[in-house]
Amino acid sequence: MPTLPVSELKGRKLGRVLTKLGYCTREQVHEALMVQKTRKEKIGKLLIELGYVTEQQVSEALAGQAGMEYRDLSGFEIPEEVVEAIPAENANAYGIVPIEYEPKSKRLVVALKSHENFQAVDDLRLLMGFNVEAVVASPEAVDSLLKKHYSRTESMAEVVSGLASDDRFASLAGASDQSIDLDAVLEAADDNQVVKLINLVLLQAIKDRASDIHFEPFEHEFKMRYRIDGVLYEMVPPPKHLGPAITSRIKVMANLDIAERRLPQDGRIELSVGGNPIDLRVAILPTIYGESCVMRVLDRSNVELDLNRIGLREDDLEKFNHLIRKPNGIVVVTGPTGSGKTTTLYAALATLNDIETKILTAEDPVEYDIDGLCQCQVNTDVGLTFAKLLRSFLRQDPDVILVGEIRDLETAQIAVQASLTGHLVLSTLHTNDAPSSIIRLVDLGMEPFLLTATIEGVVAQRLVRKLDPAVKEAYTPTEAELLELSLRPEDIGDRKFYRPSRTDRLGGGYKGRMALFEIMEMDDDMRELVMKEASTAVLREHARRRGMRSLRESGLLAIYDGLTSIDEVVRETLAED
Repeated sequence: MPTLPVSELKGRKLGRVLTKLGYCTREQVHEALMVQKTRKEKIGKLLIELGYVTEQQVSEALAGQAGMEYRDLSGFEIPEEVVEAIPAENANAYGIVPIEYEPKSKRLVVALKSHENFQAVDDLRLLMGFNVEAVVASPEAVDSLLKKHYSRTESMAEVVSGLASDDRFASLAGASDQSIDLDAVLEAADDNQVVKLINLVLLQAIKDRASDIHFEPFEHEFKMRYRIDGVLYEMVPPPKHLGPAITSRIKVMANLDIAERRLPQDGRIELSVGGNPIDLRVAILPTIYGESCVMRVLDRSNVELDLNRIGLREDDLEKFNHLIRKPNGIVVVTGPTGSGKTTTLYAALATLNDIETKILTAEDPVEYDIDGLCQCQVNTDVGLTFAKLLRSFLRQDPDVILVGEIRDLETAQIAVQASLTGHLVLSTLHTNDAPSSIIRLVDLGMEPFLLTATIEGVVAQRLVRKLDPAVKEAYTPTEAELLELSLRPEDIGDRKFYRPSRTDRLGGGYKGRMALFEIMEMDDDMRELVMKEASTAVLREHARRRGMRSLRESGLLAIYDGLTSIDEVVRETLAED
């Protein structure tokens, strides 16, 4: 690259940068600009097409425009100590190679394939604690160095084994949680091997589509587990004495107080892995054996915020669409924690989200940022409750309001008030099925006549694991298995049932999850029953007569479609009365 300081190129127009570098003339740039008036292409691409510059010259100019140096890495050899500065997983995930490293100052120079990959620089600063400087090199040169130095990835077992035999952490081994030396823990937390271990855990969890990562101290061990499709799996446990260092490293990444070990703390870490934005919610909890840390992985690319793709059958989709398009009223989604209620509500909001609709949400916490929605987070520390937010919402001229959860009578009353004044209110409850939601709201203290005037429908849901198509096999269920579904052999005819043929794989023969739904729409007869304070059983019976498909029946249909197994449906749904 011609010897021009980057400061002379930064922020200038690309045509000007190319002429300053001597790669083309002003006349050639003007010619490309004339062509650009008829074709809406970037100036760099047009200059390449006209044969005035090469792709590499445009890359050099773009790097200079972004204030970054361009390096020619042909024939470059990375020193061994520089290669070891970052794990192979990070290098491959971000498409970068380190070319200079100073351990004392933690200064790291990395080569990027494109000036646009600035997220990799930010993530390396956060994940590894480096002072990162970036240069741009040709994609071919970076790929060649990646292949040469980072084709073999270090396994988690190897990193843990290295940590266990490392004498530098010996001082931590004898310390109890009360007599811990904060300086020693901080030094260990900054150690490259500890950082590398946490990196591996995070990248592995994101790759395996885990929803949560657990770091748990016990009396004689420190466990690392992650949850995939609702089931926890254990990772290779690191040495017990490294627990405080691992937790402290996570606290550093989440901007939490390292010295505070007596109170719970909450934070977040924002990353971008493989071009996907990943949000990690960090919750620290003091236990008798040290601090337990759980990270909730919120991967936007891993969530279907589309009503057509969350598992609703055609007739249920029609019912649900009918409910959420009502001009006013309350629609409740119910189910236990982790049953996908929030995803269903977000999918509903994504469907309703258009230029004519004002949507406000009160959440605890806000899980996904969605363009076009005004999202507010509950903060009980300063008295900002669901009820207080909801009161303010009514002065914001909304069309649709999402209340994360109806927890108390005050929230329920304001939700009713909002629906009576012409708003559609979406919310969640924790109950076993749709009919019992009505009784739950009455138990909170709601007047039955207000419920009949406002509740439009209740959607109950559960998540079941889907069979992995690669390892599922057809089989004939035993009489005992059929009995668990309240079926007899003569009831099933020639229907096929499936189960995992191999359970030694990650996920035990299952891959991904699907939702089972039970949709109860309110009608005049149902409202009359609610006014008479009828029992859950009576409400359920009436809803079934009116065509409501129960959770167990939805599960049976999923079994008949070969999507899930008998075990999953029996585990997640209640037997019919």
